[in-house]
Amino acid sequence: MKKRLVPILILLVLSTPLAAETPEEKGLRIAEAADRRDSGWQDQTADLVMILRNRKGDRSKRTIRTKTLEVRGDGDKALSLFDEPADVKGTAMLTFSHGLKPDDQWLYLPALKRVKRIASRNKSGPFMGSEFAFEDLGSQEVEKYRYKYLRKEACGGGWRCHVIERIPAYKYSGYSKQVAWFDTREYRPVKLAFYDRKGAHLKTLKWKGYKPYGNYWRADEMFMQNHQTGKSTTLKWSDYRFGTGLGSGDFNKNALARLR
Repeated sequence: MKKRLVPILILLVLSTPLAAETPEEKGLRIAEAADRRDSGWQDQTADLVMILRNRKGDRSKRTIRTKTLEVRGDGDKALSLFDEPADVKGTAMLTFSHGLKPDDQWLYLPALKRVKRIASRNKSGPFMGSEFAFEDLGSQEVEKYRYKYLRKEACGGGWRCHVIERIPAYKYSGYSKQVAWFDTREYRPVKLAFYDRKGAHLKTLKWKGYKPYGNYWRADEMFMQNHQTGKSTTLKWSDYRFGTGLGSGDFNKNALARLR
């Protein structure tokens, strides 16, 4: 009897259905997996060209140097320094990202010769005339949102994507919700749709030209289209470098006015 009992128990265990994963649990699990895939890079520098287009298609261009520091137990620190054109040269943006706690953000404007702190209530406003809001600039910490898995679908380039709804859990967001597409193989963000406070589709961000840098993937281009105004912003990235030795001292709000 004992010899036959073991396989019978195994059959009973295998035939018992496991508790079903809710859409909320699955959405959170995928968001956490995407976060783990892009952890451990320590620090990053890159050059950036920002191209602004108005409704008529007229273009203006800005060149920016960026630095980012990965912070354990908190959000990343990011610094952007504008080099061109002359009217924005020396402008610097510093962001200390957090989870549910509001991100700390400071903007140095050379024309005013002062550092301006971005208030939490104003972070839905546009950054330097682009289609990116101040709240889009912080690192996307998992705890910033509540999640719900929607579906799996083809998303171009031969990829299939998980589609997840995420609702901001922090105060004063300009968005009622976002819908994110992550590829099912590497969990890279492919597309992100933003909905305004009234629930209307406001804008869409797309990532293009992914390349591996060691264990990490980075896109060559990010394209943000505003569906309500007809304006768009393209970010073209180059010269990614990792592990350059950056530390907290390189992200000092008191030094923004002295950056060159």
